[in-house]
Amino acid sequence: MTTSVCTSASTPAGFPSFSSYVRARGPVLLRAARSLSPNPNDAEDLLQTALTKTFVAWERIEDHRALDGYVRRALINTRTSQWRKRKVEEFACDELPEPDPTPVPDPAELQGLRDAMWRAVMRLPARQRAMVVLRYYEDLSEAQTAEVMEVSVGTVKSAVSRALAKLREDPELAMIGA
Repeated sequence: MTTSVCTSASTPAGFPSFSSYVRARGPVLLRAARSLSPNPNDAEDLLQTALTKTFVAWERIEDHRALDGYVRRALINTRTSQWRKRKVEEFACDELPEPDPTPVPDPAELQGLRDAMWRAVMRLPARQRAMVVLRYYEDLSEAQTAEVMEVSVGTVKSAVSRALAKLREDPELAMIGA
């Protein structure tokens, strides 16, 4: 024997019982839940929780024509509560998980490298040396270097390319890089 839990206000809306309401409006409410949760399984759980809250309050709901609004509000409130209660992946520990500091190179070694590089640049022909200094020490573009040297951009590109090839083959720099 089933007893009607609804008040007389539910009859005009066409939902004499909670189960008939869920059967009729379930797909629409599920779409609303899916708009609140990216995971379809979480959306189903969210709707189930909201419907449980609605079932508990079924007798207190005076206007059953506004049930969709009530369930939607329950969906939003439940989702907000879940968001607020989410787990934060932080754990207390004795030591801070800081990365090991990167080793700082020895200033004397850096100065030795700079000196060796400069000696290698000084061994380049004057024109190539001037273009390398303008491009990499003065940080000029190829066009600016070409303008200063009064040559074409292509000449700068080829001269700098040949100069860099000589620097790569320099025996003093090869010993340092090894």
